Amino acid sequence: MRKWIIVILIGSCFRFVSSQTNANLEVKIDANIELQTIYNFAASDAWAAQFVGKWPDSKKNKAADWLFSTDFDNDGSPKGIGLSAWRFNIGAGSAMQHEESGIKDPWRRTEGFLQDDGSYNWKQQAGQQWFLQAARERGVDQFIAFVNSPPIQLTRNKKAHSDDGLSANLAQENYTAYANFLTAVLQHFKDSLEIDFDYVSPFNEPQWQWKGGQEGSPWNNDELDHAARVIDAVFVAANIDSKIEITEAGQIDYLTGKKEKHQNRSDQIETFFNSNSPHYLGNLSTLAPKVAAHSYFTTWDIQKLKRERERIAEKLLKYPSLEYWMSEYCILENNKEIRGKGKDLGMDTALYVARVLHADLTIANASAWHWWLAMSPYDFKDGLLYHNKNNEDGAISDSKLLWTLGNYSRFIRPGAKRILVAYKGINEVENLKDGLLVSTYKNKDDSIVVVIVNQKDEMGAIKLNMALPATTRVKSYITNASYNLQKMLDGPLTDGRIQALPKSVTTLVLIP
Repeated sequence: MRKWIIVILIGSCFRFVSSQTNANLEVKIDANIELQTIYNFAASDAWAAQFVGKWPDSKKNKAADWLFSTDFDNDGSPKGIGLSAWRFNIGAGSAMQHEESGIKDPWRRTEGFLQDDGSYNWKQQAGQQWFLQAARERGVDQFIAFVNSPPIQLTRNKKAHSDDGLSANLAQENYTAYANFLTAVLQHFKDSLEIDFDYVSPFNEPQWQWKGGQEGSPWNNDELDHAARVIDAVFVAANIDSKIEITEAGQIDYLTGKKEKHQNRSDQIETFFNSNSPHYLGNLSTLAPKVAAHSYFTTWDIQKLKRERERIAEKLLKYPSLEYWMSEYCILENNKEIRGKGKDLGMDTALYVARVLHADLTIANASAWHWWLAMSPYDFKDGLLYHNKNNEDGAISDSKLLWTLGNYSRFIRPGAKRILVAYKGINEVENLKDGLLVSTYKNKDDSIVVVIVNQKDEMGAIKLNMALPATTRVKSYITNASYNLQKMLDGPLTDGRIQALPKSVTTLVLIP
């Protein structure tokens, strides 16, 4: 194919620059060099879906449309961000204990399917089940079930959190009962609701002590080993096709090396996937060939952001059969740029997260990227949507973060390949900190998606250089202070140079 210099004139999204300008950043794209597969973008239903899912239809449908819809408005702008996967929290049942649960906030307690007499009440978690069905109705076909704590009926202290944080809040004699519980839940959703969970995560953030505040259980590596083997055996006997995620580390650096404070909860790639390890699990038939971790507390300073993700990439080179999924993130850290406390519906938080997202995808080679709370009632930077803390009704608002995630999730569809992009300063510390971040992807339909994050206060001058047919068309969508994934252009390519608006995230969809 002939080499074409791609230049996109995109109304108010981009501005034409004369050929005399020499300050353009030349971005070279090679669609023939494919990197990792991108499977999905997701968020979780914890904790609010159990309440919002029982709100009036108009409210909860609006939330579901924002999260899952792949439809377009009359002007061609997306109605929603098109999440391609959904994380369902299997509750431990702390809600039935009320204040005696030891969890002060009722919105962080969950209902549970398992009852005290050993029976199952499948009407529990009705609000969450509504969002599960709403996701499927809007085209989502990838589902992950995750567990913070085993059911209270099975735990050591009959609570959904640990007493001492030293070991799993589940005695070994109850591992089989826990595996049977997971089997019953997965079979029910598949047989009765036609929801087939692709993955189940039985051990969420095992590194933390989980002594109260919300549901959770610590797990040491040897306990994870034993429990995973038991679950695997039960799944095989019951013909469960959901794959086990091991493990969802609370920070990505718990995957890649030993941590002094938690040596028996760290170095998890070597622990579970090195065939010479006494805790090797790579030969379990129901174990997913991937590792999952959360990007918390590894995003600042920028050198740390880069270094920790390079360590993930290095491990993936050593274990090429493994994939890496970034399965949870929100703003918890407090640093010079940002603080977790205080919700922010604007671009400051959106751009901070866009940098993390870019680094996870392009440095750590993440094959999936999941936000934490899809909906939040809190004064915290933890939600895509925000709403009143009311059990029966309330107002729901969107955020720039929602639409910024949509610049990726709506257009990079399941099975896409990240493709090679090169430009001066790419992923160097200074550019990561406040420069232009460009990543590129090829969908199964051969459309090329270019995501441009302009962190600068001024226009970002860019020239895209790529081999594409002269008949290629471009569609562009922008999120900034004025626009929410707004469509700007649908037309042919033309020669020239472009500039991205300040403090914006822009997606170009190139259709050969």
